Amino acid sequence: MGTALVCLVGAVMLLGLLGVLVPGIPGPLVCWSAVLWWAGEEHTPLSWGVLAAATGVLLLNLVLKWLLPARSMRTAGVSWRALFTAGAVAIAGFFLVPVIGAPIGFVGGLYAFERVRLGSHGGAWSSTRTAMRAIGLGMLIELFACLLVAGAWLGAVLAG
Repeated sequence: MGTALVCLVGAVMLLGLLGVLVPGIPGPLVCWSAVLWWAGEEHTPLSWGVLAAATGVLLLNLVLKWLLPARSMRTAGVSWRALFTAGAVAIAGFFLVPVIGAPIGFVGGLYAFERVRLGSHGGAWSSTRTAMRAIGLGMLIELFACLLVAGAWLGAVLAG
């Protein structure tokens, strides 16, 4: 595999890593696709091993990303309806105030929903903070998994 192609695969891998932090880009899928592209070009046992390991890590990521944060939100009493409402407000916020409107809309929508549901500022703010921590934990899990995949790929490229 030529240097230019390895650089292109690395650029796609970097896009996948950034996609974890940017809503709308499926970061783990982009990272896995980059490894698949590289393994398909290399055709070595090492490249197929890295692809198998990346697949395992990213499948484990899917399970952990949905189990761990959901448990803490359930204990705080945050419902899926609250998250859906907050997501809808985030989409509207994205179009009203480009880019920064989405996170502001999400937090504001979640707080407003919880304020109506609980009736007090303290309870709504506590519930919103718990939900934001859980969402941040999900992002950290996803980022760690993608960094593991990128590190395994880079190690294999440097070793080969």
